[in-house]
Amino acid sequence: MTSLVEDHTPQTLEHMANHVRLSIIDMLIEAGSGHTAGPLGMTDIFTALYFHILKHNPQDPAWEDRDRVVLSNGHICPVLYATMAHSGYFPVDELKTLRKFGSRLQGHPHREFLPAMETSSGPLGSGLSQSLGMAIAERLNNGRSSSKFFYCFLGDGELQEGQNWEAIMLAGKEKLHNLIAIVDRNYIQIDGYTEDVLPMNPMDKKWEAFNWHVQEIDGHNFDAIIEAFGNAQAVGDKPSVIIANTIPGKGVPEFERLPEWHGKPPKSDEEKKAAHTALRTLDKKIMNENND
Repeated sequence: MTSLVEDHTPQTLEHMANHVRLSIIDMLIEAGSGHTAGPLGMTDIFTALYFHILKHNPQDPAWEDRDRVVLSNGHICPVLYATMAHSGYFPVDELKTLRKFGSRLQGHPHREFLPAMETSSGPLGSGLSQSLGMAIAERLNNGRSSSKFFYCFLGDGELQEGQNWEAIMLAGKEKLHNLIAIVDRNYIQIDGYTEDVLPMNPMDKKWEAFNWHVQEIDGHNFDAIIEAFGNAQAVGDKPSVIIANTIPGKGVPEFERLPEWHGKPPKSDEEKKAAHTALRTLDKKIMNENND
């Protein structure tokens, strides 16, 4: 059994990603709080994962053979919620309950509130350790021949947390080929640019030194994204990391690459209009290009 979500081509993935971005903007506007830059920047990767790569079944979220997704950088949960809704886990209309009292869509994911939510997250730095534990448990239960993958999403600023490097070291030692980390390399964090706060480069060499298979890609190129996940799945003797260079705030020029958009939503009428206009214009462009 494989994913029951309709498989998409890179062209249709691009169109779907723009719908996800529009949902992210709408839910943030409705909430009046939340993070904008990271969710918009990671939309293409989440869209590729849920509509092309991930082994899952939204109609049976507890399916035992599903792949596992762990969102360590839980503050970008609007992109996770929006992608899950568009792939059929719950109604898209529910997205507008983000951060409201009684909503299943809290400001950081809670594992008891939504189907197929593998972990709760909030404190940065713990998700990779959780994913590592899951991957080791899978090996103990089902051996090295298991076809299940564990995908852990990390922020680049989050890698300033020491616990990550303990997990990276142990995963390399254990040669956990079923563990795939995805780093959102957008160069911003809440206090500014990552290279000003605590420089991370050369990031690829750091992971390689801990015996990981490393790929660095354009996080907005669907062909590159799909190829990178395929390469990672084919590695049989070590864990893999995909360092995805992304543009924070992708799709809305007024938001792109600016640290101040890390942790705030569009609030003014001008900001809301700019976001909707940019994404609707982009959608028309995508449709025209795909129909040429």
